[in-house]
Amino acid sequence: MADQAEKKLPLSTRGPLECALRGTVLLNHPYFNKGSAFTGEERRDFGLSGLLPQGIQTLDQQVQRAYEQYSSRSDDLAKNTFLTSMKEQNEVLYFKLLHDHLEEMFSVVYTPTEGDAIQNYSRLFRRPQGLFLNVHDVDRVHEDLSKWGLADDIDYIVVTDGEEILGIGDQGAGGILISVAKLVLTTICAGIHPNRVLPVVLDCGTDNEELLKDPLYLGLREKRVRGEKYDNLVDTFVTSARKLYPQAYIHFEDFGLHNARRLLDKYRPEIPCFNDDVQGTGCVTLAAIMAAFHVSKQKLSDLRMVVFGAGTAGVGIADQVRDALATEQNISKAEAAKQIWLVDKPGILTTDVESLSSAQKGFAKPESEWKDKKRDLLSVVQEVKPNVLIGTSTVPKAFTEEIVRAMASHVERPLILPLSNPTRLHEAVPSDLLNWTDGKALVATGSPFKPVKGPWGADGKEIEVSVAECNNSVVFPGIGLGSVLCRSKLVTDKMLVAAVSGVAELGPAYRDNNAASPLLPGVDVVRDVSVRVARKVIQAAVEEGLATAKDIPTDESELDEWIREQMWEPEYRPLKFVQMEEASREAKGDMRIVGSVEPRE
Repeated sequence: MADQAEKKLPLSTRGPLECALRGTVLLNHPYFNKGSAFTGEERRDFGLSGLLPQGIQTLDQQVQRAYEQYSSRSDDLAKNTFLTSMKEQNEVLYFKLLHDHLEEMFSVVYTPTEGDAIQNYSRLFRRPQGLFLNVHDVDRVHEDLSKWGLADDIDYIVVTDGEEILGIGDQGAGGILISVAKLVLTTICAGIHPNRVLPVVLDCGTDNEELLKDPLYLGLREKRVRGEKYDNLVDTFVTSARKLYPQAYIHFEDFGLHNARRLLDKYRPEIPCFNDDVQGTGCVTLAAIMAAFHVSKQKLSDLRMVVFGAGTAGVGIADQVRDALATEQNISKAEAAKQIWLVDKPGILTTDVESLSSAQKGFAKPESEWKDKKRDLLSVVQEVKPNVLIGTSTVPKAFTEEIVRAMASHVERPLILPLSNPTRLHEAVPSDLLNWTDGKALVATGSPFKPVKGPWGADGKEIEVSVAECNNSVVFPGIGLGSVLCRSKLVTDKMLVAAVSGVAELGPAYRDNNAASPLLPGVDVVRDVSVRVARKVIQAAVEEGLATAKDIPTDESELDEWIREQMWEPEYRPLKFVQMEEASREAKGDMRIVGSVEPRE
């Protein structure tokens, strides 16, 4: 790795950080601010004498104090607001605090608490974060985007239109916070540089009547704009982003059902882009399937999968599994789709069902096959005899005892994944699934659950079964990291399948060949998982001729170190003062827009 360090890899963070800011301006800049951790030399060189208490502290001491302040907040939303304030004032401390307490804080910075923050966006608003683009002001899109830097300044863009946020629906301009939250996860989980990212919301109005009637609502106060004008905004944004930041990876997030798939299909053949709702959920679910099949000694080609809930997530899962089947067996996607059945409100989706989306049509079964058969979920399970049952329906307790026992009657180790969020919307709880199958079910869920104990071991011995959470954060940050580092021209099916294998291989159940272990790795090892995923993605991109970065190592251990060397870490770097006339844009603090905030740790 020493050789690579000497070559100064593009995103390496070794060595001192040049800075041309001094005094209160420096303290007000979250990228450079260290609060009480500025050294004596830095206080002298940067004009900080008298602006800080005399005590010089370590980052760990600051984290201890910040954690005590965090813990004193009365509820999770207050904790979320506290963390947001910290992020705006000292990024290193913010990410270090998250890093050290990630399992505890994950649900506060992301779902479900971030959903509460988004719903209250206009009421909690203090200062803007990110870029707001107006559907009625398309002519300004290019100029507004250009404020965020030069061609090499942005690596990762998350964009939303705020229509389908975290299961809470249309949140209009408040959707900017989901873009911010996703970028926080890319940094903490995969080391994407926080000063090289851009959160964006496309403000096209909202159909949320509560927001429209709220006098404090900050977005466009009108019904959602759709059709040609909407498409023009999206296309202008994508075109401008690619022209201004040609190396940037674009992550589409929480678009509505009728736009998410359509936009992904449009831009995926042209640019490096990703939709977490469609592809991320599919990838992490496929990883759980691969891990489960490893334990149950089945092959992916054996799969017979029923998906209950054929919305964006459900169809996205079906797509990802179909694509993996097609890739592995070298068959067409249409042929692979025959191993997957979608069930929604009308029952099983067949060709005679009206209003099928374009994405659903690829999985619709011939009407003739089901002409004289019942089409409800139980009947489908009894007829199809699946070995995988997935829930993305948000219908609580939809996986009844009768349905689950029907699953277990025809397969030794049924894989059952109730993935709807939040917990109150789960199709079933792990304890029921295990009890109804005498401990044979392999289970992963959409929210965290405690381990379940039962008499399922040899001779009725009590064993404890750990339940994995199908959390997208173990896959989408690593996919983004790999794509960014190798500067891939596209994100292909082969790259995603490679990423999935990386996640599955690190799942405790796969690693230990133990059905009582979690099928997927947890957030406690997510950075290691991201390195493995990034490696797999880069190798696939190189193999397909899509990687454009120079000198990518071919040896796996060297490639892992090449990746780690370019991952941002929440550590203070020594500051080196440079004169403003000699300073780079980064040293001037111009890498992105930052506002003035009160100095704090």
